[in-house]
Amino acid sequence: MIKFENITKIYELRSGQNPVVALQDVSFEVKEKEFVSIVGKSGVGKTTLFKLLLVQERPTQGKIFFMNQDVHQIRAKDLFNLRRRIGVVFQNYELFNKKTSYENIAYPMETIGANKDQIKRDVNEILQLVGLTDRAFNFPEELSEGEKQRVAIARALIHRPDVIVADEPTGNLDPANTYGIIKLLYKINEFGTTVILSTHDKGVVNNLEKRVITFEDGKIIRDEERGKFIL
Repeated sequence: MIKFENITKIYELRSGQNPVVALQDVSFEVKEKEFVSIVGKSGVGKTTLFKLLLVQERPTQGKIFFMNQDVHQIRAKDLFNLRRRIGVVFQNYELFNKKTSYENIAYPMETIGANKDQIKRDVNEILQLVGLTDRAFNFPEELSEGEKQRVAIARALIHRPDVIVADEPTGNLDPANTYGIIKLLYKINEFGTTVILSTHDKGVVNNLEKRVITFEDGKIIRDEERGKFIL
């Protein structure tokens, strides 16, 4: 489904500063319906990996394939199709503060011209899935941190993507809310959506008992089918 092939990403800095090697000769594949945790300390290249997949940045070397298509060969005007198939969840939620939960989730559908009946049907279904039906018309400032992240997940799901990419989604949450968000991602995966989770939360990874790919200094040092967080 997703293939990273000999990916190297080097950031050239200002004159006189040494380049930063974010990723070095990284290769791995993610199969359909897998749940994969990408782990490592901050700064090991996890977020860079996602930016490359979403064509927000380009690799210095190597190729990335989604459904057998080299994502960096997709024309700029066609990238929206790729990004509809890959839902993204951020650590800081990235919600619109002046929009309600319902409006935040509806926004991606509005941008593609979906009609009001379709939006209402799909948004209400997703709100029910994430357990926020009673918070549909609250603004982000009226929500708990866990509820904000559920809205962010709901928005990522609204196009029924093939993949959910979750970049440190529990980084701002307490243990109780962390458990709830991971349980929700697990549930989404059980429905058939591929989940790629980036985290440095040892407890989350070890409780999942799913595939774990461990990064260190921009390299993969471990890839285990039922892995643990070991650094």
